[in-house]
Amino acid sequence: MNFLILGFFTGFSLILVIGPQNIFVIEQGLKKNFIFIVCLICSLSDILLIYFGIFLFSYFQFFSSSLVELILNVLLILFLLNFIWKKWNEKIYNKEFNTFQVPSSLSVTIFRTFSFTYLNPHVYSDTLFFLGNFSKDFLTIQKIYFGMGASFSSLIFFFSIGYLAKYFSKYLKNYKVWKIINFFIIIFMFFIIIFLLINKFYFFV
Repeated sequence: MNFLILGFFTGFSLILVIGPQNIFVIEQGLKKNFIFIVCLICSLSDILLIYFGIFLFSYFQFFSSSLVELILNVLLILFLLNFIWKKWNEKIYNKEFNTFQVPSSLSVTIFRTFSFTYLNPHVYSDTLFFLGNFSKDFLTIQKIYFGMGASFSSLIFFFSIGYLAKYFSKYLKNYKVWKIINFFIIIFMFFIIIFLLINKFYFFV
């Protein structure tokens, strides 16, 4: 259960970011344009990449050594620090919501959803590198629960921003709210770094 909760909050902190994919989903919600299909594609794609990332890193266990583990954890911490730095300097006010565009057809919407999902480098860094690297030392059952938690957060997030956009558009377009959200994400990421430093590096000291 602890790994389910850890996966949920870790996945939620990663996905709760203003980026091209999330803005696209919000736009579809504001325009009431095939919201279910858009949210379903984004969620299922996320789940697929989450488990692929989590279990991809398990293959490195066969070639693991103290040095390799140290390098991977250093890279993970560097990635986290870079993630925090970018969020700290994120110019949210530059994002635009194109709410006055004419709704697209189903085929065009599906194509654009796949494009925003699989052409987005952020989704690979989150699922393949971060979640996979972070959970590489978990047992198989722990990986499964961790992945379930992260997947559940993805489902909740995409369907929430899609279906609630039309009801809470004035709040979703308020970038001060997103700045507050980003602040809490930064705090959570710092706790992850502290966790790694305490649990992964104490034996090197």
